[in-house]
This record gives sequence, structure tokens and C-alpha cells, in this order.
Amino acid sequence: MKRRAFLTSAGVGVAASTLAAPAIAQSTPEIKWRCASSFPKSLDTIYGGAEYVSKRVADLTDGKFQIRVFAGGEIVPALQVLDAVKDNTIECGHTVSYYYVGKDPTFAFDAAMPFGLNARQQNAWMTHGGGMELMREFFAGYNIVQFAAGNTGTQMGGWFRKEIKTVDDLKGLKFRIGGYAGTIMAKLGVVPQQIGGGDIYPALEKGTIDSAEFVGPYDDEKLGFHKVAKYYYYPGWWEGGPQVSLIVNKAQLDTLPKQYRAALEAACAEATLDMQGKYDVQNMLALKRLVAAGTQLRPFPNEVMQACYQAAIETYEEEAARNEKFRKVYEAWRKFREDEYLWFRVAEYSFDRFVYAAPPLASKK
Repeated sequence: MKRRAFLTSAGVGVAASTLAAPAIAQSTPEIKWRCASSFPKSLDTIYGGAEYVSKRVADLTDGKFQIRVFAGGEIVPALQVLDAVKDNTIECGHTVSYYYVGKDPTFAFDAAMPFGLNARQQNAWMTHGGGMELMREFFAGYNIVQFAAGNTGTQMGGWFRKEIKTVDDLKGLKFRIGGYAGTIMAKLGVVPQQIGGGDIYPALEKGTIDSAEFVGPYDDEKLGFHKVAKYYYYPGWWEGGPQVSLIVNKAQLDTLPKQYRAALEAACAEATLDMQGKYDVQNMLALKRLVAAGTQLRPFPNEVMQACYQAAIETYEEEAARNEKFRKVYEAWRKFREDEYLWFRVAEYSFDRFVYAAPPLASKK
């Protein structure tokens, strides 16, 4: 009797597993996406962010979900990634959202606002400060869902053929500068130029532009800017902690099985930490090499910083007065910024100010 019952239940189990197998197979389909990067392949750190996401997604799905990455210009021009994703020409893109402020300055909040947040504060804004919800509401108007997938940390101010000593030295300067900062610097007489990373060097070499900023020492050295411009300024006040994003066509994202989306989200989060860590190591080494090779390191004069800060405030208020989408995000972001600055002044800044001025730790011999 027991044997007969066992065989019956075993048969049911076999039948159930046979029926379940196709359903399981269907829940883990093979999916292949194309990802257009806004960056040249030579920049293994920022372009490498998309490759990191691609590898981790494949690892987490046993190779069933594959994302092939294309460098800027290979299938989509570097600064047209957003349109390609919006129109479902490609499934996703790896870019910096401030490239698209010409469409709407609100895009800049997803990346970096001049005199805004550092990398940790940007992460806090997105993960727990309400930033992600606000920006996803905004991106929905472009059929896109965005994920933080990289951060460079505070960037450098760029390469100049001549010294910048006063605000007057900015007038008429043709400056390759990304994002909303170009609008701000135009108030001071700068002629901003939006140029993709791979096209900056020839423009600087030929004199089409007078100066250029990109990221920091590691990438700038690879792109060769030090060969055609002598003075290297800091800080890049327009990029205190710029976020790099993976932007995904919403219709494509909605087709993903739940576990694939979870893998994508996890990979993007990991890529953010990995990129920032790599920059923090490689920038230090590259800066030493650049200075040893003759690069003249210069801080922006306080007069210039103050003028740019005032221009930024004016620009934000003007945009908020005429752009409802911008105003909605700006008001929340501004309050968050004030609170974060208060906290960081208490502990972070006090710690940093002391240890950076303290003598080096002595080694025992």
C-alpha cells in the first residue's frame, strides 16, 4: 500500500517537474541589448563603467542577459545617446545627463549642478533624499528610466593656454565645457562649446577652442590635453560629484524578467562604487606624472570663483521662474543641499581640514 502511494506521489512529482520545466525556461529567456556610450573606448574608467555593468549582468544571469557596449560614435553620436534611447533605436545608453541641458536644464540634476553636491551627497540625494523619484518622474516624459551607474568624484577645472587671473580673462574664451556650467559661464563672457570626449583634443590642438575640461588627470592624460595646453586649473566647481547614468528605454525595461531587472540594478550600483574608487586611485598617480612633465597646476582665483557662484545663483533663479519642471526639482534639491552642507561642515569638513593640513605620518626606521 505504502509502495503504491509512493509511486503515485512520485509520478505526480515527475509530471509536475516536467510541466514546470518549460515555464522555468521561459522565465529566463536569452535577451541581448545594445548600449551606446557617450565616451571613447580609450577611457577605460568612464567608458569602462558600461562594460562593468555588462559583465556583471551577464554573470548574475548565467549569460542569459547580455548587453553589448558601443563607444561614442560607433552606432550613435556621443551626444545623441538620449534621443536614441528615447526613440527605442537602442535599448540603453551610458552617458551623463547634463549633456542634454539644451533640451531642458532639469537634466543636470541627474548628473551635477554647478556649486552643488559632492559624490557622497549626490548618492544620498538619489538613494534617500528624494532625487531618484523626482528625476524618474522627469525622465518618464522621455520614455526613459535612469540608474546611477558611475561617479567621477570632483573634477578638475580644465586646461588653458593662458593663465586665468581675473574675470576679464574669461571674456571671449572658447571653452569646451559640458552641462549647465556653459550657460553660467556665458554670463561672464565665455563662449561655451559642447564637444564629445573623443573630439576635444583635435579641437584644442587646432585652436578651434582655447581651453577644455573633461574629467580629471587620469582621463585628461590619456586624451593628451597636456601636450597642447600648459595650465591646469582646479576645482571643476560645476562638477562636485557628477553621476554617470545608465538610461534605459522604458518599454524595453518593462519586458525584462524580474530577476534580470534586479541584476541590472545591482550591476549599476556596483559600477558607481567601482568607478569612483578607480578614479580616486588613478587620478592621484596621473597628476603626479603630469606635474613632473611640466604641467602648471593652478587654483581658480577667488575673484573668479565668486563671480561664477553669483552667476550660478542668478541662472538658477531665472530658470526656476520660467520652467516649472526645473523649479519643482530645484526647490527640493536646494533644501537638500542646505541640510547636507550643514552636516558635512560639522564632521566631514572638520576632519578633512585638520588631516590635510597635518604633517605626514612618520615611518619607523
